[in-house]
Amino acid sequence: MNDAPRVLVLGIGNLLWADEGFGIRVVEEFHRLCETADNVRAMDGGTQGIYLLQHIREADILVVFDAVDYGLAPGTLKLVEGSEVPAFLGVKKISLHQTGFQEVLAMAEMMGDYPAHLLLVGVQPVELDDYGGSLRPAVKAQIEPAIEIAIEWLAWLGATIAKRTEPLAEEETLASREMRIGIYESGRPRPEEACRHGARLLENGAFAGPANFECEIDALLQSSGRQG
Repeated sequence: MNDAPRVLVLGIGNLLWADEGFGIRVVEEFHRLCETADNVRAMDGGTQGIYLLQHIREADILVVFDAVDYGLAPGTLKLVEGSEVPAFLGVKKISLHQTGFQEVLAMAEMMGDYPAHLLLVGVQPVELDDYGGSLRPAVKAQIEPAIEIAIEWLAWLGATIAKRTEPLAEEETLASREMRIGIYESGRPRPEEACRHGARLLENGAFAGPANFECEIDALLQSSGRQG
């Protein structure tokens, strides 16, 4: 097993904004339905951004689930592989977490630890501007197809994923108690009881990215002792 490729199955997104939580729900269900060997890890990456860097650097094979604006019909799955993944994440960002993850991939490449194989399984969202909302039916229906695509792709690379004889109970999944899909959806207030809309992206100038991203990355690498 020591020679087996290290596989990371990663869901990214934000559960609080309807279909933006797709990646998280997929990796939760992957973990619930599938048994994995010691070299395979399923992870809820949420909106952690740069904090995912070390996990990415340690992976030989990376599968990412996310909601991505491809400009396709809502609910459509699209697969992107290899070097094309960062470009697709950066074409039309629907969330700040995509900016962060695009930069994480760039940093991993700069450090010489980019995954040998990378697959993005993305879904075209139906609805995003619904604070506290859950996945729309067309997007939720793509959870199991997304998992099957990932299993088939991993098998093609020699990383076989077996289905559990008995799926895990919801309380045994990756989700925290408050964010388990059953509790999350059943506990949602009615629209007349709580505001459902807000700004997912800051539009008032309160947030500004780094003035010179490359310089900041160089400084970070130097401080970590990895810059030659």
